[in-house]
Amino acid sequence: MAPEENTITATRTSLRIVEALKRLDGAGTTAVANDLGIAKSTVHNHLQTLEDEGYITNEGSAYHVGLRFLELGEYKRNRMDIYEKARPEVASLAEKTGEMANAAVEEHGEGVYITRAEGSEAVSVDTYAGKRVNLHCTALGKTILAMLPEGRVDEIIDTHGLPARTENTITDRAELKAELADIRERGHAYDREERLPGLRCVAAPVTSEDGDPVAALSVSGPTSRIKGDLFHEEIPEMLQSAVNVVEINLVYS
Repeated sequence: MAPEENTITATRTSLRIVEALKRLDGAGTTAVANDLGIAKSTVHNHLQTLEDEGYITNEGSAYHVGLRFLELGEYKRNRMDIYEKARPEVASLAEKTGEMANAAVEEHGEGVYITRAEGSEAVSVDTYAGKRVNLHCTALGKTILAMLPEGRVDEIIDTHGLPARTENTITDRAELKAELADIRERGHAYDREERLPGLRCVAAPVTSEDGDPVAALSVSGPTSRIKGDLFHEEIPEMLQSAVNVVEINLVYS
């Protein structure tokens, strides 16, 4: 194997180990080696290097992802114009609805939450800034997919698939594309318990002057509250108003 290939393989192994530490919520050398099917000696060397460079921490018998990644993520997010423009509108949506409001972007075919705000009645869910989710099972993701060229949508599906997150998740390509056509026509997307049971969500896209998706804004809450006119009319109207403000600010400020 050429030296360049060795370097690439080593880099990929380190990244897989970091992902394993996140997935396992911290782990020792043996657990990581078993999870990834890699020799313990190899895992140990990578863990030591990652710790020496400040990217992971050793807490007793387990290694954990370090806060250095937070610094890098914050640096990236703070350089994004959409973050600064969307943040006040997300906070306003949360205050007006009393629910959870979010903004997300697409990166490498996945949805990434960049900011969120909790209203007075918001329920606790597993979202946080930086969390990555499949696009096909969230209102945020579907509204972004609806604005992408069909070829890019197919590419994302081919790469990430259409895994079922709940019994309501759309897992058929043709059905998803029909849903995306409906989203383009009405201007917003619905998540009907497609990622998390008991949770509904409405989202609308933020687009550039050329019509390309920049991000999406959403409001989510329990099915017991997000229903009727609130689900189908009031929240979509609030989202469209917020999106309009963000799009204007992206162009003129």
